[in-house]
Amino acid sequence: MKNLSKLYINGQWVTPQSGDTLNVINPATEEVIASFASANSHDVEQAIAAAKSAFVTWSQTSSAERKAILVRIVEGMKARESELTAVVSQSMGCPEHIASWLQIEGAIYAMELFANSTELTEQDQKAEKCIIVKEPIGVCGFINPWNFPLHQFVGKVGAALAAGCTMVIKPSEQTPLQDYIMAEIFEASGLPAGVFNLVPGTGAVVGSLLSSHPDIDMVSFTGSTQAGIKVAQAAAPTVKRVMQELGGKSPFIITSDADINAAVTYGVEDIMLNSGQSCNTLARMIVPQEHYQKALVIAKEVAENLVMGTNEQASLGPMSSKIQQQRVREYIQIGIDEGATLLCGGLDLPKHLNQGYYVAPTIFADVNNKMRIAQEEIFGPVLCIIPYQNIEQAIEIANDTPYGLSSAVFAKDNDSAMQVARKIRSGQCMINGGEFNYHAPFGGYKMSGNGREFTHLGVEEFLETKAMITYE
Repeated sequence: MKNLSKLYINGQWVTPQSGDTLNVINPATEEVIASFASANSHDVEQAIAAAKSAFVTWSQTSSAERKAILVRIVEGMKARESELTAVVSQSMGCPEHIASWLQIEGAIYAMELFANSTELTEQDQKAEKCIIVKEPIGVCGFINPWNFPLHQFVGKVGAALAAGCTMVIKPSEQTPLQDYIMAEIFEASGLPAGVFNLVPGTGAVVGSLLSSHPDIDMVSFTGSTQAGIKVAQAAAPTVKRVMQELGGKSPFIITSDADINAAVTYGVEDIMLNSGQSCNTLARMIVPQEHYQKALVIAKEVAENLVMGTNEQASLGPMSSKIQQQRVREYIQIGIDEGATLLCGGLDLPKHLNQGYYVAPTIFADVNNKMRIAQEEIFGPVLCIIPYQNIEQAIEIANDTPYGLSSAVFAKDNDSAMQVARKIRSGQCMINGGEFNYHAPFGGYKMSGNGREFTHLGVEEFLETKAMITYE
């Protein structure tokens, strides 16, 4: 078992003040695989002070200097790719052969893209009697999730480094291991002391202080909408910038002229990927009434052919924790109680899965969009299939949600799909089988958050705008 007893503050591995520790549990085996230090308020204060001091010089570095360091970080990530894959798989349950491409390869590619975005701080804009410049916002506090721990780490940290910001990082209590590896990579890259500080711990202590501290200029949070509201409330008195990537209940409209087999297969495989633990997963499949029964047959067949486990044949692993398993199972019972038809899955598991926090691929038919299972984020392998009479009703159902993170449309061609996509209120829309793309900005409408991650827009979230006005 790993014992990670240190924090990384001001370029050094330091002993925390509290001496408290937390455990990492492998959700497939239910065994403790690591313990790690849990920071207290004194530790966080030290980290913030280090980041504030380092900002004075780091913010003045050239684009070329920052790019060179980011390139070395990318090289370090590639050299330790197998380690990153293993710890993410072990701590959150994603089968290793899936975690390698879903969780790690994309994150490394995203860091490479950020290395090519450092020049944004040097692209001055001239206007009449003024020059408009972009400058790093300052010290950032990052509160990261457990479901895509390295992906979200890179989305925040890579963008902030490219912009010239310094930072204090709080990983999820469930999945901190990859952050320790990244700290070692940063240390070896020559990143100046204090630019990056790692303080794992609880949300009640570390998260609250990062959100409310007057020396934190920006806080970026990924997690549930309920927790995001608390972060924003804590940040409000200091008037800091708040960026949030929150919950979702993304709709997937299949039009009457679409390839129904391809569309339904795509939708089922999407919701089951990462065991449904993705904020942008397509949780509501909205199907034309004339194809509804056929869609149910296809969806059931696809779901029942998926393999649960962690071996090479597995399509989906366990829930990330026992608490998450219980939450998803409670929602399945709610769907049954609401009168939805359980097409497959449910509360029972195959006999060979006698350990691990698994939930079977579950599909509900005869769902009304007013049901709780259609309105609330379940965050598990649970799909709701909803019929519609005409495309106007489909769009109305799609938008009838407090969320607006992602969506999808499957139609006879891209032009037809995009006509529908333009009417859906969401930050992204997957067209005819589109997949996550690091060249596309990521973020949501409504209660799915604010701000954008990845691409140059993700870097710009960490920049302030200054106008230098001349007399002549």
